[in-house]
Amino acid sequence: MRQVWDDFIHMNWRGRPLVSYKTIVQLVGSTTTTKRLEIRREIDNAEYVKGRKVSDDELNAICIERDIFHGEWNYTIYPRNAA
Repeated sequence: MRQVWDDFIHMNWRGRPLVSYKTIVQLVGSTTTTKRLEIRREIDNAEYVKGRKVSDDELNAICIERDIFHGEWNYTIYPRNAA
């Protein structure tokens, strides 16, 4: 039963069926926060190499600030010259 419920949750957002990438992008774009966060969104149709390994140096070069609450999910990434 749990798998059925998980599938249902993953296929809907706010009661709207996720039938296409366009629908998902539109829903993400309509998300708001109390601080009036503005979201830019677009579909990226580029192809990327699967299985590419990121070196420790590349990972350490990312200017990332993790939130205290679930920093693995909630974080801000800054341009390299801004942090």
